[in-house]
Amino acid sequence: MSGDSAIVAEEDDGIRLDRWFKRHRPGTPHALIARWARSGELTIDGRKADVSDRIEAGQTIAMPVPPAAPSGPRPRKEKALSPADIALAEAMVIHRDKSALVLDKPPGLATQGGTKTDSHVDGLLGALQGDAAVRPKLVHRLDKDTSGALLVARPPTCRSPSNPDRAVRRCTSTKKACRRNRAIASSNARATVRRGSNCSR
Repeated sequence: MSGDSAIVAEEDDGIRLDRWFKRHRPGTPHALIARWARSGELTIDGRKADVSDRIEAGQTIAMPVPPAAPSGPRPRKEKALSPADIALAEAMVIHRDKSALVLDKPPGLATQGGTKTDSHVDGLLGALQGDAAVRPKLVHRLDKDTSGALLVARPPTCRSPSNPDRAVRRCTSTKKACRRNRAIASSNARATVRRGSNCSR
């Protein structure tokens, strides 16, 4: 790792070393500074320094150059979908148009992931991406044990579809399709949840 150094200015005379970093290296995390101090990589006039040391004008502070922060958001880690996952996602679709999907979420399947929750609707949306450059996005959520219609925007730039009520009304008017798809999706969801439970044992 390459090094960096600076000479303490008159206006910094007498302040703590960690205070100097806040003034002159504001992007450096305190935990990183403390690690440099413990390892001896942070020095004052060639001597090992501590973050609580008082510094004097004219002294030389030497330190490593902090690693560059990654640019942009961290890429989303997508779960590889099995044929059963894809079939479950398709079975839940009860309405599809160019701006939105309506899914009939069965009880027992979470809307989004969380601690010890590997199977969820959000994780299945990649199966409904088709030829689009980006995956669909949830507009709202339902509790895990609640069944009902979930509105999904496609693509994400249409997070709030121009006419979501029309899609919801379409779902309401197709009760037979809703019940049929719910039975299929519920059966697949139970199998998926049981498979996840067996894996966690």
